[in-house]
Order: sequence, then C-alpha cells, then structure tokens
Amino acid sequence: MSAEALALPVIEKSVAAGVEIQVATEAHVCYAEPICELIARAAAARGTGIAKRKPEYVRRKMNEGKAVIALGPRGELAGFCYIETWDHGRYAANSGLIVAPAFRKMGLARRIKRRAFELSRERYPSAKLFGITTSLAVMKINSELGYKPVTFSELTSDDIFWRGCRSCPNYDVLVRMKRQMCLCTGMLYDPEAEH
Repeated sequence: MSAEALALPVIEKSVAAGVEIQVATEAHVCYAEPICELIARAAAARGTGIAKRKPEYVRRKMNEGKAVIALGPRGELAGFCYIETWDHGRYAANSGLIVAPAFRKMGLARRIKRRAFELSRERYPSAKLFGITTSLAVMKINSELGYKPVTFSELTSDDIFWRGCRSCPNYDVLVRMKRQMCLCTGMLYDPEAEH
C-alpha cells in the first residue's frame, strides 16, 4: 500500500538526521494525546500486544523526566519511549516505544531506545532493565544494548507491572499461564553481569 493510500506524508531518509531526541519535560505535555493515539493505532494495526496508556500517565512521565521524545524538523511527533521502575528501583523498564509511521525505516526506534536506555542507566545505575515484547525489531535493538532473553520469573514480580498488560489483546494468555509466559518475549539487562 502506498503512503498516499495511507494519507501519510513521505519523509526522506535524510530527514532522520534532523530528528531531535531529547528527554521529555513539561514543555512536551502537548504531545501526550498524540502519543497515546499513535500507540493505540499501532496496537490495532499490529493486532499484537501493545499496552495502551492514558495521556495523564504520559504527561506524568514527561514531568518526572522519565521519558524520551523524538521530534521532527518541524516539531512534529516522530517517536516516544518512557521509563518505569518496579520493586523499589531494583527493576526499570523502557516501555511504550513508538515511532510515527512517516518516520519508520530510518533507524529512529534504535536511536530512541538507546537514549531511553542511557537515561535509565543514568537515573537507576544498579537497576536491572527489562522489557517484554512481541516485536522482532525491539528484540534486535534490546540485544544490541546487551539485553538477554529470560523467563518471566527473572522479571519483576510487581503486580502493578503485570496489571499494565491488561489492555493487551494477549492478556488472557498471560493469565492462563499464571504469568510464567505469554506471546511476549522477556528480555533483561543486568548491570551486575557486565562486571
């Protein structure tokens, strides 16, 4: 299907170099609703697990300095990712990684994820970083950053984290399997393993 059929602007790959990735602040809260809409559209299009978030949640992450936003050369939303912590900071996750359709296939997801990873390491240097995903692209990026595939038992046991999966269409699988497995792959970066 062509970009015109999808009503998406065609953006040259060279524009990717003009995308600015920065730690989100209260100055970026105006992007919260478009970010949530982008996540919801991606979840519907993929038909796989992407946990939905509310704009208030995204705004809170921005205000706390726990999010990374990518903006195009004209200030348009290009991508986003946020940090959440669990088990009193023992675990951190980079979640909600999304790239606007017009900015895909330019390596932007890799750049966003790397910046979110760096921000997580700066803020929570001894935390184990983890994620669950059905996306092969995200798995590849995580592997490049040093994440390893793990069983869910090696991830946080915090009920609040797992409740965040309720908006995923695969949640029933997770419940049936007693949170031991799902269609997602669990991945973990352990800073202690790096020494």
